[in-house]
Amino acid sequence: MKSTKKKQKARLSDGGRIKSESQYSDPVFKQISLANGTINRMKKEEIKEKLAELKLDTRGVKEVLSKRLKHVYKKQKLTAAKVKCHDDIMSCDFLLVIDFEATCERDNENYQHEIIEFPIVLIDTTKLKVVEEFHAFCKPTFHPKLSTFCTELTGITQRMVDRAKEFPDILNEAEMWMAKHHLMDKTSNMAILTDGPWDMGRFMYTQCRMLQMPFPRWARKWVNIRKHYANFYGIKKMNLGSMLNNLGMAFEGQQHKGIDDARNIARIAIRLLQDGSDLHINERLFARKLQLLALQSPYKDNKLPTIGPVTKKDCLDDSWSSDEAADDSSSDEGDENSGSDLGDDSLGVEVVAHIVLVEGDSKIKSKQSAEDVVNEYSQDDIDDLLSYYELQKNH
Repeated sequence: MKSTKKKQKARLSDGGRIKSESQYSDPVFKQISLANGTINRMKKEEIKEKLAELKLDTRGVKEVLSKRLKHVYKKQKLTAAKVKCHDDIMSCDFLLVIDFEATCERDNENYQHEIIEFPIVLIDTTKLKVVEEFHAFCKPTFHPKLSTFCTELTGITQRMVDRAKEFPDILNEAEMWMAKHHLMDKTSNMAILTDGPWDMGRFMYTQCRMLQMPFPRWARKWVNIRKHYANFYGIKKMNLGSMLNNLGMAFEGQQHKGIDDARNIARIAIRLLQDGSDLHINERLFARKLQLLALQSPYKDNKLPTIGPVTKKDCLDDSWSSDEAADDSSSDEGDENSGSDLGDDSLGVEVVAHIVLVEGDSKIKSKQSAEDVVNEYSQDDIDDLLSYYELQKNH
């Protein structure tokens, strides 16, 4: 499953939109704009009639149907005009949908979760279908006995985890499975896809720190489908069940069972791709300390790592995704003098810049100017960063 695609090259113009040198100069873009305006004025039933005429899916709320119709008209007009648009920066040939299940209690305050189910659903974005799956349960070591609440929520029984291998062995098996499908190759064009930031930013991080394991490089950045879904369809962020409902779909399987959740997330991802979303990587860990996890003392607190957005500009830049960038090799100088008491998991430079810009926090010093921040990130990104900052402070 080696990638044959080449990365698209473009530049970031004013307003944060991706444009090529001559893009949007063709008259076809005015036609597309007029068509979009017409669709915006249509009622839901009118949109459904148009989609039915085109033999397309008519399920979903109006925002979903509107986006679907706009996408098909745009494709038709661009094809007829023989114009190639570089708005879409979809750069992944394969998406690995991961949705961990972990030990839990009814009251999870200061609770250290351990991964007990490790599912992967592999999507081929060219074929727009699921092509492979990996699935295994993990035997917990810090909380070997599952709570009644955990079993009732996930359907995972004590017998299932007692018969399973421990997390390091399952992680190794998962990586061998990925390697078998050439997903670990340097030329592989794949990305992790999750429903929110928690699978990698909380569960994988906590697991690796508890076991003093290196954090996997492939898990340091991912596609947050919840954020893509909200931005693409122009609606508020919502949970898995609500995303399916808005698409006119029903959940298949058992909710909170990792493999079933992953399969349903994959269904949403395929629908987004069909409707025109690029599903590029949009979140990552600021990973300066991640390579030191194996050397740190076992996990004794509930502090989370810093998570930040990946912009479209980042996706078009080869340097941000390199190992050096992922490790955030910038010196720790300044962290000790920043006045921030965020500890070892101090905020990355980019996040600090946003907080300086928006909150005016005089105690945090940034190496990145406010002007750079405005040019690189949207207001939505800044709002997300502030949310993560509050989450960090509260843990």
